[in-house]
Amino acid sequence: MNRARIHITGIVQGVGFRPFVYSLAMRHDLRGFCRNDSEGVTIEVEGERIEGFISEIKAIPPPLSRIDSLTVERLSPASYTDFRIVESVSEEGKFALVSPDIATCKDCASELFDPNDRRFRYPFINCTNCGPRYSIILDIPYDRPKTTMSKFSMCALCEEEYHDPRNRRFHSQPNACPACGPAVWLVRSGTEEGVKEGGGDASIERARELLREGAIVAIKGLGGFHIAADATNNDSVKRLRERKRKSNKSFAVMSPDIDAVRGFSSVSRGEEEILSWTLMPIVNLEKKPPNLI
Repeated sequence: MNRARIHITGIVQGVGFRPFVYSLAMRHDLRGFCRNDSEGVTIEVEGERIEGFISEIKAIPPPLSRIDSLTVERLSPASYTDFRIVESVSEEGKFALVSPDIATCKDCASELFDPNDRRFRYPFINCTNCGPRYSIILDIPYDRPKTTMSKFSMCALCEEEYHDPRNRRFHSQPNACPACGPAVWLVRSGTEEGVKEGGGDASIERARELLREGAIVAIKGLGGFHIAADATNNDSVKRLRERKRKSNKSFAVMSPDIDAVRGFSSVSRGEEEILSWTLMPIVNLEKKPPNLI
């Protein structure tokens, strides 16, 4: 019986790497474990198909991961009986790369707008393939107790997803839903701190109304603030520029789709491909009249 210890560094935490390794080990009929550590991911596998397992890790890693190094150490048999994702190990003075926050994936977007889904219009929706990463981490290895999500205990349904290898939320550290995760509410400027003006959908609808009325809204997420204004309201944008002291710098403009972007910017085929990329990066585009200020 063959056994090997594999250590991988790079962007391998917060990108679904451990669930990927678990599924791969099941497919190759291997036993052992994998875990995060302060430098990356450690895997021990035992069985007859280790070489194919290693080859697939190199060939088809999770799309958001990046393997910088992969080392293999051959070991004597340990008689493992199954394969598990085990508790992470923290090591003093070492560090691992953490994925940036990842834009909402198509599966989560579909759930977000499905009235029959339990996460319908839940602002903090996420899964193994998307959601907050870098902005919520407090320490490595990347595990829920070392993130700003540590105070939120998963409900029974979220726990079931988290422990189900067939679910795309298997070992998704920020996993949450309206029953157990962060909530959203609105606080008006000038009111006593902590006094809430509505919550849930009502607060989101009220924020939309305020934006249409020309207000500036600070949207506090798990990792910081987004300052928002109606980009088509010149007065709102001018006030925002004055307060942010950005008289000649670009503001990011959010749009629901490429067709909306074409309404105020020229978009080449290459720029469209970048805008449609999984990470949904900010792209500098050429404005066209009537220009946003």
